[in-house]
Amino acid sequence: MHEEIVISGFGGQGVLLAGKLLCIAAMREGKFVSHIPSYGAEMRGGTANCKVIISSEEISSPVIDQPTIVIALNTPSMHKFEPRMAEKGLLVYNSSLILDKPTRSDISVESVKANDISEAAGSLRAANMAALGFLLKLKPEIASMKSLVDALDEAISARNKMHNPINVKIMESGYQS
Repeated sequence: MHEEIVISGFGGQGVLLAGKLLCIAAMREGKFVSHIPSYGAEMRGGTANCKVIISSEEISSPVIDQPTIVIALNTPSMHKFEPRMAEKGLLVYNSSLILDKPTRSDISVESVKANDISEAAGSLRAANMAALGFLLKLKPEIASMKSLVDALDEAISARNKMHNPINVKIMESGYQS
């Protein structure tokens, strides 16, 4: 198993945290990981992205030219990364915010109403958690839901751990959608 994943969205959507959680969950299962977050003006509302590689074998390079999986949480992210995807890749897009339809026919496309799932569970800020749960339903070889949930305790700062129960609920709702 070797997945090259790009998670992208507006700054503030938890893109970098989503990548960190995936890496921690996969590491807990003995997989090799690479994590490259993008910092800068993205943190002030621009498009942020995070590049993650999860593999059952050692990773020779952290560079991702053609992602096998893209999670697009907003329209600019989908437009930016869909054309770059590897053939037969998986595009997961947030249909709560993205009204355009993906155009490629050589990739698998799945939509998740990540914002709607998050809001229904009681948070306006956890669409990233819904998208992660949904991804693990589609690609369980990346990591288990248990490992993802357990990763929250390591990835979330002490002052924000109070949000972990709602994050778990939203991840599970994304998985069930």
